Amino acid sequence: MSTPLKIFLTGATGYIGGDILYQLNEQYPDFTYALLIRSEDKAKTVRSRYPKARIVSGGNDDAAALEREAAWADVVIREFSVLVTIRGYVNANVKDTADSSDHAGAAEALAKGLVQGHSASRPGFWLHTGGAGILTYFDSEVNKMFGEEDNKVFNDLDGIDERVDEIVLNTGIDHGDVVKTAIVAPPTIYGQGRGPASNRGRQVYELVSFILKEGYCPRIGKGLSRWNNVHVHDLSRLFERLVQAATDPSLQANPEVWAGRGYYFAENGEHVWGEVSTAVGQEAFKQGLVKGGPPELRDLSINEAVNSSAGFEAGSWGMNSRGVAERARKVLGWKPQERGLYDELPDIVRSEAARMNL
Repeated sequence: MSTPLKIFLTGATGYIGGDILYQLNEQYPDFTYALLIRSEDKAKTVRSRYPKARIVSGGNDDAAALEREAAWADVVIREFSVLVTIRGYVNANVKDTADSSDHAGAAEALAKGLVQGHSASRPGFWLHTGGAGILTYFDSEVNKMFGEEDNKVFNDLDGIDERVDEIVLNTGIDHGDVVKTAIVAPPTIYGQGRGPASNRGRQVYELVSFILKEGYCPRIGKGLSRWNNVHVHDLSRLFERLVQAATDPSLQANPEVWAGRGYYFAENGEHVWGEVSTAVGQEAFKQGLVKGGPPELRDLSINEAVNSSAGFEAGSWGMNSRGVAERARKVLGWKPQERGLYDELPDIVRSEAARMNL
């Protein structure tokens, strides 16, 4: 790349953002990185790993800082992983958390900075992390059935209007000459993160923790709900591909890459939640973490699941989220390289047991 890019990344201490930072810094150490960090303790941790990075003190409520950095950067990468956008029933029964609630103000500030700080001759690029949990909408609000199989499979080449992140999409559409936007919607994410702080995924990891803590394997309904999955390293490579596209004149102007068409699923297959739960129990027994045989399979209602020790994460175990990552493969040449979820389960069980001091 002829000119090193200026990258503004939020979420460097998170699971996704930290791994993206690692991937980009390994490939492009000459880039200039500005990292939004909420606390000084976390900033110290990040500085120890990335001494050349510029720390921007603040959070999602610091509109002025977000605007300023978005105007400065060539590429803005926002980690906003709504792991599960479980609307309706489940959202009525759990409280929003800081990392799962939509921060429209932050998105608006980034949009404003990008538009004001860039031009047609120097466009800004906004890479936004969404979440494939939005596809659970049909189970939570339309069908209102949990743990059932659903044959509805989305793809990211057609039917983009079925999935909306309005602020990001509208910025890329209304100001497409100066701001190029792309939304990446990962499903279940697994694998050891390489960031400076959080290295652990959520859905499967909370399932493993639940089984080790409660001593049984949960199954919501018939346990037939399916989700796609992706290794966190492969997800970071997709972001790297988008950063590369931001420097490639042939892709900078390609409408299939950005704005209204720039919506990317990221997956390398799918899993059935009831089968994963059983497999985790068997692996826990194999590793000697439970005695007397694999834990029993126990049926839970969706209400029992989200009010269990696993919290709102458990809701995803009873809903379907199925989307094929056609756009990333076809338009960007992205190819997942890491091993699959079931192959990773022994390491996940082992890491969770160590975290729990078992």
